[in-house]
Amino acid sequence: MTSGGDSPGMNAAIRSVVRTCAYHNVECVGIYRGYEGMMEGDFKSMDARSVKDIINKGGTVLKSARSKEFRTSEGRAIAHQKLKEANIEALVVIGGDGTFNGGLVFNQEYNFPVIGIPGTIDNDIFGTTHTLGFDTALNTVVGCIDKIRDTASSHNRLFFVEVMGRDVGHIALNAGVGAGAEEILIPEENMGLERLLESLQRSKRSGKSSSIVVVAEGDKIGKNVFELKDYVEANLDEYDVRVSVLGHMQRGGSPSCFDRVLASRMGVKAVESLLEGKTNYMVGLINDKVTLTPLEQAVKGKSQIDRELLRVSEIMST
Repeated sequence: MTSGGDSPGMNAAIRSVVRTCAYHNVECVGIYRGYEGMMEGDFKSMDARSVKDIINKGGTVLKSARSKEFRTSEGRAIAHQKLKEANIEALVVIGGDGTFNGGLVFNQEYNFPVIGIPGTIDNDIFGTTHTLGFDTALNTVVGCIDKIRDTASSHNRLFFVEVMGRDVGHIALNAGVGAGAEEILIPEENMGLERLLESLQRSKRSGKSSSIVVVAEGDKIGKNVFELKDYVEANLDEYDVRVSVLGHMQRGGSPSCFDRVLASRMGVKAVESLLEGKTNYMVGLINDKVTLTPLEQAVKGKSQIDRELLRVSEIMST
């Protein structure tokens, strides 16, 4: 099942889970619409042929939904009964923090085997260097910023480009470095309004006629990116300022080769871990090795920003 926000690579992971089950002669069942569909018994048997031609598609063929009812013990009891009636013996849940929290509680209450695969473009899950969709989202964001820079250069404008990242700045930092942004604003580093002004003034003095500032949506400097725009316009007359909020276009699109390969590796690991009797783990990638992290650690831990890349971004913005 897939749950929470969709991300490119989820379909590739579904394909991998189904085909690994077929390889090991295990019956595989798809649960539609996450925990909501689980409570409604919205199940469908899947075989190797039912997942053909989906590795290259964004989104999720199993659909996704958020479920308030599953957060209650009554809702989970209904879900457990539906799984028992369908003779389902283990779960592979693909999603992010909320998905794993649901799986963790469900396991604790019913001792039901659960393995998680991290699918979220924010890359904000502890226990893996890459979540499914992160690489694809970066390429999408860099492509958008490249196009915005063409307009910025043509009109001598300053653009604030807001990207996803409510709690962490992985997308903003990596895409900002990759797209050559003049400044990168992330939740982990409170740059402050005055320092931002000084940096933009420095850029102007150095001969830059246009600038790109990449802003993670969770950045703490202003209430939102439009407040930042207003502040800069009020204090730097020489800048013509525009805002571009990339929004949900970052989530869509065909997954990159990296995400397709990662999803394939994670799906195999998830199924084979369950067959080995392991439960309550998340499959992750560390030092290019597919590993297992206890679900509880994945949920409670915090992914760390790359401090070396932060230093690189400061040097590159000179």
